[in-house]
Amino acid sequence: MSSSKTPRYNRFSGGATIVTGFGFWLTAEATSSYKQHRRTPSTSSTMTYSPRDEDDGMPPISTPRRSDSAISVRSLHSESTMSLRSTFSLHEEEEDTEPQVFAEQPSVKLCCQLCCSVFKDPVITTCGVSQKCPVDNAKLTVVVNNIAVAEQIGELFIHCKYGCRPAATGKPGAFEVDPLGCPFTIKLSSRKDHEAGCDYRPVRCPNNPSCPPLLTMNLEAHLKACEHIKCPHSKYGCTFIGNQDTYETHLEMCKFEGLKEFLQQTDDRFHEMQVALAQKDQDIAFLRSMLGKLSEKLDQLEKNLELKFDVLDENQSKLSEDLMEFRRDASMLNVSAFKARSYDPQQIFKCKGTFVGHQGPVWCLCVYSTGDLLFSGSSDKTIKVWDTCTTYKCQKTLEGHDALVSIQVWDIQTLQKVNTIRAHDNPVCTLVSSHNMLFSGSLKAIKVWDIMGTELKLKKELTGLNHWVRALVASQNHLYSGSYQTIKIWDIRSLECVHVLQTSGGSVYSIAVTNHHIVCGTYENLIHVWDIESKEQVRTLTGHVGTVYALAVISTPDQTKVFSASYDRSLRVWSMDNMICTQTLLRHQGSVTALAVSRGRLFSGAVDSTVKVWTC
Repeated sequence: MSSSKTPRYNRFSGGATIVTGFGFWLTAEATSSYKQHRRTPSTSSTMTYSPRDEDDGMPPISTPRRSDSAISVRSLHSESTMSLRSTFSLHEEEEDTEPQVFAEQPSVKLCCQLCCSVFKDPVITTCGVSQKCPVDNAKLTVVVNNIAVAEQIGELFIHCKYGCRPAATGKPGAFEVDPLGCPFTIKLSSRKDHEAGCDYRPVRCPNNPSCPPLLTMNLEAHLKACEHIKCPHSKYGCTFIGNQDTYETHLEMCKFEGLKEFLQQTDDRFHEMQVALAQKDQDIAFLRSMLGKLSEKLDQLEKNLELKFDVLDENQSKLSEDLMEFRRDASMLNVSAFKARSYDPQQIFKCKGTFVGHQGPVWCLCVYSTGDLLFSGSSDKTIKVWDTCTTYKCQKTLEGHDALVSIQVWDIQTLQKVNTIRAHDNPVCTLVSSHNMLFSGSLKAIKVWDIMGTELKLKKELTGLNHWVRALVASQNHLYSGSYQTIKIWDIRSLECVHVLQTSGGSVYSIAVTNHHIVCGTYENLIHVWDIESKEQVRTLTGHVGTVYALAVISTPDQTKVFSASYDRSLRVWSMDNMICTQTLLRHQGSVTALAVSRGRLFSGAVDSTVKVWTC
């Protein structure tokens, strides 16, 4: 159900270092030589290369296995609409598809397996929603251009297009070398630079389009003998047309020559008026754009208001149902004690402040209790360190993340990066530490690292997982991991799986462990609760209308509260004594993605790039 969602990135804190995971993997090889060769007579019969012409044929096309990441390319497919125009056709009238005749046969690795042509605009894609793969109909979305493959293709040598002509076979889109055309071969990446100044490029006489077609190399000689030279004042009405000799004589007698300063001033004034008119048009367009943006903002505010009203209506309906249930059970409860515990005004959480500074969504939070420091990780590739005790300001911004698959180790005392480890072949979704070990979750794997000062040494890889591991929690002597509709419980000492909990609602995105319960949030808006001793599911909590991204626990001697953060922009407070929602917190303007707890305070990070502080 969640295979198309982007992995979420989590956190770790402990000891004197903080470890974070963030980035994306992409490698390729490319060359950088840059040459130009003159064609020898032996190349006069070189044809456009197609891998299907090889004796051994094309390798079989295999259907790619569906996964959360894949590599694809857009290729240059063979064109079937190429017209066989003359080599002397004008540059501005040339076909959309230019002749492409390779000096040597390109490597099969640089050719599309579907159309057998050399790749054009190669890219790297992942599963998404923008288009469909032609092989297995999987949904794809472009992530980034494949620069390595593009550079290798750019190093291939081709014949100048002004040295090519339509093939004698008459096949549309097929070309061969023209022995009377440009003799040079150039790199594909530099063809535009060469062809822009090629001596064999067709041009028109600037004096009169009726002159016969010319090559660039012959233009200068033609201009000396051209009989169609016009007076420079022809735009004002002078009708003179002649050659170079009569042109100079005409200028001495031309009546417009004496008025050229006045005419130039008139042109300049007219140009200024055109510029002013264009500026006014830009101003009008800007005002229209601002009006459109204001209209869009108004629509968005209306939608936000409607969403909040929907949430409030839902809460009111839920509270009405709960009230009826309370009344039915009132005969079995101590009413006064119930009111003192459930409706204590001191237990109402309120937003006490907002940390602002990130330039992108906040995806993870963790607290270093010794120094009352809060660490927030964002899509802007920074980690901000906040003082939560004295100044309540950002102490430092840590920069250095550039890959989804690496783990960065930071010294908390100096707030300096001390180590970088390539942890997985896929994005690192979550981190947690316990018993002097670090656990990192990725696609179908959990890696266990021994923490040795600032060094991490791989100890073991836990396998047998069915999907992305987006949630990891260490509690006492057990590690809890969440993947697709499954929670696995591992013995931290033996690193063996000791229990498996099956659930519903898609992938598990968050896990929390209390003294009596195991709680998990899922992709399909649900919160499941198990008894920690019997491992029996005791309740499913509903109310959120979006993925439950994060869970946190605050326990006191009197009661235990679980906080849930969701895609629906809300936080909910759940009493674990009676498994009901006692409060809904609505202050974020985007999906709430991360939670952290310190000294009875709750911190929440969201897609709106802020971190909010909640206390009773």
